[in-house]
Amino acid sequence: MRSSATIGAPYVRHTTHQRKVEKSTAARRPRPDEKGGGDRPKKTPLGTLQLLSRAGKAGLQIGALCRGMHTQHGEAAVRRILGVLSLAKKHGAATVDDACAAALEMGVCDYRFVRRYLERNPQLPLSLRQVDPLIRQLTLYRDFIDNKTKESET
Repeated sequence: MRSSATIGAPYVRHTTHQRKVEKSTAARRPRPDEKGGGDRPKKTPLGTLQLLSRAGKAGLQIGALCRGMHTQHGEAAVRRILGVLSLAKKHGAATVDDACAAALEMGVCDYRFVRRYLERNPQLPLSLRQVDPLIRQLTLYRDFIDNKTKESET
């Protein structure tokens, strides 16, 4: 084995075919400064399309915000879209839809804005209805329990 001028580095012998392959693949790669260049694919992957579809089904404004994030950031926005969907699961789709509407109104397509909006504007706790046709008066339950305990004693 021959060694090159530097000590410890083995001499690598390239064939003509290998050089042609290297040149041809390098020529096809778009440069980062060109439109559509960098690591962004030309077509959106199927998984991302399904994710955007889920966001659209969760709410009209949620879908619009997620599409905006995807157009701005590309595949890097996938985790942010998942974050918005998890916020919808945690806080409810209607609340997150309102937060996304506020974000779009401000012209901000960002997950952090939606998260902070939900943290700073907490949803009011749901109050229990005290009067409902299915809820009977406590005296009826008390009388029923007394009658059952008397029947079991005899």
